[in-house]
Amino acid sequence: MKLYIKYMVSLRCKMLVQEELKKLGMKYVVVDLGVVDFLEEITEEKREQLKVNLLKSGLEVMDDKRAILIEKIRIVITEMIHYTDEEPKENYSDYISKKIGYDYTYLANIFSEVKGITIQQFIIINKIEKVKELILYDELNLTEISYRMGYSSVAHLSNQFKKITGLTPSFFRQMSEKRKRNLEDC
Repeated sequence: MKLYIKYMVSLRCKMLVQEELKKLGMKYVVVDLGVVDFLEEITEEKREQLKVNLLKSGLEVMDDKRAILIEKIRIVITEMIHYTDEEPKENYSDYISKKIGYDYTYLANIFSEVKGITIQQFIIINKIEKVKELILYDELNLTEISYRMGYSSVAHLSNQFKKITGLTPSFFRQMSEKRKRNLEDC
């Protein structure tokens, strides 16, 4: 049996869910981003108690099939951008479709209808968040970041970055360096 959990996007969330499952004596096979796979069916009482406990931490057990599908899409994109060092070898639509097991057009229509943005826009937003993170780490230059994130050029990365944040990547880097210096001066 699988249980889908909304907003479960980090290792900390996984550990929190594992802790709650242990407290309730619930046996599971695996806890992954957005999903818990159980060894056996769980009682409605245990399910409700888990739901209440997780809600206190900002996590939601999902029941709605469309919401579960949206969460699966979100998780695939999050893993693809934030937790792997390589871009997929195929285009995003094929990758997402293959990972979830549904036709991409169907997924794209549901995602847009529910979230109000396209899957492509969601991918761009996540890529820019990852770029911001890489800029803050200050280990890679913009050329290396654009290559790592699958952009065709630094100019393409810069255009998308400015469209999403209102800032150029260079100005964002300068701001973060200035902020670090100000903190060090305190």
